[in-house]
Amino acid sequence: MVDASLHAGPALRRLRRNAGLTQAAMAERLDISPSYLNLLERNLRPVSARLMLALAERFDVDPRDLTGDEPGGGLGPMRRRLADPAFADLGIEPGEIEDWLVSSPGTAAAFARLFDRVQGGAGAGPVAGAVDDPVARVRSEIERWRNHFADLDHAAEELADALRLQSGDLYSAIAERLRTKHQLAIRILPENVMPGRLRRLDLHARQLQLSEMLDMASRTFQAAYLLGQLEYRADVNALVAGAQFGDRTAERLYQRHIFSYFAAALMMPYGRFLRACEQSGYDMLLLQRRFGAGFEHVAHRLTTLQRVGQRGLGFFMVRVDRAGQVSKRFGGANRAPLADTEVTCPLWHLHQAFSRPSQVQVQLVELEDASRWLTLARSVQGAGYGAGGTTAEFAIGLGVAIDQAATLCYARGLDLSAAGATRIGPGCAMCKRGDCPQRSKPPLGIRLKFDDRERGVTPFDFVTD
Repeated sequence: MVDASLHAGPALRRLRRNAGLTQAAMAERLDISPSYLNLLERNLRPVSARLMLALAERFDVDPRDLTGDEPGGGLGPMRRRLADPAFADLGIEPGEIEDWLVSSPGTAAAFARLFDRVQGGAGAGPVAGAVDDPVARVRSEIERWRNHFADLDHAAEELADALRLQSGDLYSAIAERLRTKHQLAIRILPENVMPGRLRRLDLHARQLQLSEMLDMASRTFQAAYLLGQLEYRADVNALVAGAQFGDRTAERLYQRHIFSYFAAALMMPYGRFLRACEQSGYDMLLLQRRFGAGFEHVAHRLTTLQRVGQRGLGFFMVRVDRAGQVSKRFGGANRAPLADTEVTCPLWHLHQAFSRPSQVQVQLVELEDASRWLTLARSVQGAGYGAGGTTAEFAIGLGVAIDQAATLCYARGLDLSAAGATRIGPGCAMCKRGDCPQRSKPPLGIRLKFDDRERGVTPFDFVTD
């Protein structure tokens, strides 16, 4: 059911302008008055269920594309931006921010864009020295596409079907295509021959050389990555050019992401993968086994299931190290706040995954905005050795909004009500919860209170909203 309080003014205005229509012309096509459309575009009226259906029928709009189009990502990300110390003396109340988003979405979006460009954090808060960070710009572009590149996904699916006709084993089929069409052989080399390297293309020897440290899923992924480079470079370059980064570093980072996207789409073709997800209740182990993929491969793929008319659940994903540093984050269709910050809450079971290798940690969490999410977490290891013989270790966090969680196999037997949820936040600096015993620092931009006669569970007492 469509939320009756949905406001989608910016999305409606952009849709009308892209269609080259005046307010009067669009109102006529929707069977509403121009004055009512004007109120809708100014976020002074919510979009009704009837109007949502009319938009879907007459403008080929996916209703879910309207729901996530909030200026600056919505109230949560805007609050985090305005918690910057530069604004601490202004005493901005949450109600003011909400009014601003509703009454002036254009100026709010402009502020968010400028703030993110200066800070390099896409609303995640202050990032020291990260002026025009190429990583942040690439992430912003990926989120703009909702991490779903439809044309490339269809191409990968068609190629996967063609390869299945040659062999039931995808790795063998890719190896044969590389040999016959591109005159390239795959050779597995010892770790001491390729120290610090997992993949190397030797054009002189006509070989794709892979390290023996790669497991079978990773070997398939690397072979699929090369096949994408050889056969779909023009498609990928068109996407990179369309992003208009104007910066070679950002272009190369984005290009690498899209080739990785293609490799995952080839290993887990959209239609077959989505059917397997729905039939198994998104069972991660089953999906790994059926598609010959690693846990991280499957986690990535779950964030991409946004094909119009054939959507999966709106998963978000983050990857952190033991220090809590986020190295990957995808907000998914729901643009989850948990994927919108550079740090994570220690009360999230994501951090427990390191002490329980190969076990999926399941947790129901509730954020400050009262939204609830069912999350999954598991540790993964990198391939190969680094300096001093160390191997990388990360924790992968996945999650979906609670209204989508009931179909997951991991939700069976869980209390999905608010009573069963762990209250977490976006990291201490951005979290306004006043009674958290785990708090390590006060929230930015909030005045501290002191009482010599009392001591709470946290050393930081502050004025709450």
